Amino acid sequence: MLIIGCDFHSRFQQIAMLDGQTGEVIERRLEHATGEARAFYAALPGRARVGMEATGYAQWFEALLGGVESPGE
Repeated sequence: MLIIGCDFHSRFQQIAMLDGQTGEVIERRLEHATGEARAFYAALPGRARVGMEATGYAQWFEALLGGVESPGE
């Protein structure tokens, strides 16, 4: 399983991702306005655990992740 830590900002998020099988750690900056963040989560090969700090954008981010799993989006 992938584990992703997310430092969330209004225009972007900085993530650190750990692949539990390989031990590989990847750090990336994902832009929101360009759709880069949505595309990143949609392209994940399987389930992931995503953690983020408490923020006013938590509901928006939850909706983004929920939309990734919904058919047709």
